[in-house]
Amino acid sequence: MPHPHVVLERSAAGYLRLLLARPDRRNALDPGMVRAVMDALRADPAALVVLGSTDPRSFCAGADLAISDAQRSEVSDLLYECYEVMITRPGPVIAVIGGPAVGGGAQLATAADLRIGGRAARLRWAGPPGRDLSVGAWLLPDLVGRGAAMELTLTGRWVDAAEALRLGLLHRVADDPGQVAADLAETLLARSAGSLASVKAVTSAGDLLDRLHAERDANRAAWTRGPIQPDPG
Repeated sequence: MPHPHVVLERSAAGYLRLLLARPDRRNALDPGMVRAVMDALRADPAALVVLGSTDPRSFCAGADLAISDAQRSEVSDLLYECYEVMITRPGPVIAVIGGPAVGGGAQLATAADLRIGGRAARLRWAGPPGRDLSVGAWLLPDLVGRGAAMELTLTGRWVDAAEALRLGLLHRVADDPGQVAADLAETLLARSAGSLASVKAVTSAGDLLDRLHAERDANRAAWTRGPIQPDPG
């Protein structure tokens, strides 16, 4: 179903642009937004998708802190379903990360097959304090190796565009990441859809989806337990 904060349009070249459109909240996600993104990805699974933001200054702030805990728990669970759709659909997803991507937003960016960053891109895999959530531990080992993944997820620190490029979290950093992503999309469209789907099927095989399911289950349990109370001592 259409959503006021999610824009879907087809480019003249034939790929889909899927844009988060809630700039006043830095594209913070509510359940309806996640469902709209997922519906768009599922509606045409073979289509090449460029995932970005209508405001290049921000990619996604993760779950909206202004909604209820129940809704944030729902956002978390829906996002893991969305990541699985992104990874397993035959059509590639290219993320355009112009600004900060935090928590679920950072996972949304790095679940994409290819990632183009702007100079102001920053990523951080951290959840809300007091929730004992695991954020990105399922995905980062495949991208940066286990050691770097442990450091990024345990510290929850920011990674700027230059470091993200060095680590392999971004494939390119550019002054105009949207144009670079558009050029890359057109290059991929010149290849056969079958070859693109085959590459995706092979790279998603193995432990990646097992870790995704494990992190989803762990975070479901964490939301059920409620917030961790500070130690009075």
